[in-house]
Amino acid sequence: MDLNIYQKTINELIEAKIPSPRLEARILIAKVSNTDANCVSASTKLTDEQLNKLCAMIDERKKHKPLDKIVGVKGFYRFDFFTSVDVLSPRPDTEILVEEAIKIIKENNFKTLLDLGTGSGCIVLSILAQCKDVSGTAVDISDKALKIAQKNTHNLNLSNRCKLIKTSWFDADFESKLQKKYDIIVSNPPYIPTEDIKTLEPEVKNFDPLLALDGGKDGLESYKQIAIVAKEKISDNGYVLIESGINQAQDIVNIFTAQGFTHIASVNDLNFISRCIIFKA
Repeated sequence: MDLNIYQKTINELIEAKIPSPRLEARILIAKVSNTDANCVSASTKLTDEQLNKLCAMIDERKKHKPLDKIVGVKGFYRFDFFTSVDVLSPRPDTEILVEEAIKIIKENNFKTLLDLGTGSGCIVLSILAQCKDVSGTAVDISDKALKIAQKNTHNLNLSNRCKLIKTSWFDADFESKLQKKYDIIVSNPPYIPTEDIKTLEPEVKNFDPLLALDGGKDGLESYKQIAIVAKEKISDNGYVLIESGINQAQDIVNIFTAQGFTHIASVNDLNFISRCIIFKA
């Protein structure tokens, strides 16, 4: 073999126009060799079995399957979360919602949290891990997503503080399944307009679950329903924090204020997009 396996992997990823090919090469090689990515180098050797696994993973990545859905885990906020094609890949922009929620919980000594559309559980579990006196409820309509969330809940030793429920905010019996009110409600709902999904990058449109992407014709269908159910499930003086898509912030503000919420703030991400919209009951 003329090239070492590390450089060869880098070259294949570069040819496929994969971002950060050196980092991704280290992560893939580390996965098959069960070692730390920081220890991967030009001198790294693989067995034939490991090499076959690596080749299969490289082929998947060249088809633009997200790296986290190949290796099965992704870092988010301060933790690693199990992922799969059954959940939305955790994204750095969503960490803003987590940070704002933690601040509000600690400032107000809140005790109860509801996460709507939990997916992998990365939002609710990141918050609970930093707020030791808070109990959480996380809901999702997908059985497969809830299995991933359960796995993450167990991995972070939060099973005693996080209850998982299969339901949808569109279900007629949604409110009765929860049976109480919450000090803070968080959500990263589906918000991509249906017609826009086909224009997304292949990592998203081909490998994230459609249920977690499709926000209906205008991208706002979930926000409209969440505003209604949140009004019934929020405690007096409680807060709702919701993630926003591009150019959706004002529409979301209008939807929630129409239900009687007060708009407190819109927090920008690093690209100056209003990403976390904060309301108070």
